[in-house]
Amino acid sequence: MAIALTEAAARRVHEFLGRRPGAIGLRFGVRRTGCSGWAYEVDLADAIAADDQVFESQGLKVVVDARSLPVVDGTEIDFARKGLDAEFVFRNPRVRAECGCGESFTVE
Repeated sequence: MAIALTEAAARRVHEFLGRRPGAIGLRFGVRRTGCSGWAYEVDLADAIAADDQVFESQGLKVVVDARSLPVVDGTEIDFARKGLDAEFVFRNPRVRAECGCGESFTVE
């Protein structure tokens, strides 16, 4: 099991962590939504719960709750700038389909 950050994603997370001194890392997970079933959630982690799994990548902690782990296991998180847009990009080997708008996905 693993979650990995690219160098670009790690730089972006460091920027966010610098603005919130109490945060310990990145919280990554999913929620049920949209026409395909799942959407990613990304936030800063302030604590680690008993059922969380913690991964180390690029010198940062990535915290994933137990419910999300089967859906996101193996995901690489990148950060990309395209013109005026900037966003995290997820390369999840478990994704089998995405909705037309790109907001939600299904897994195997």
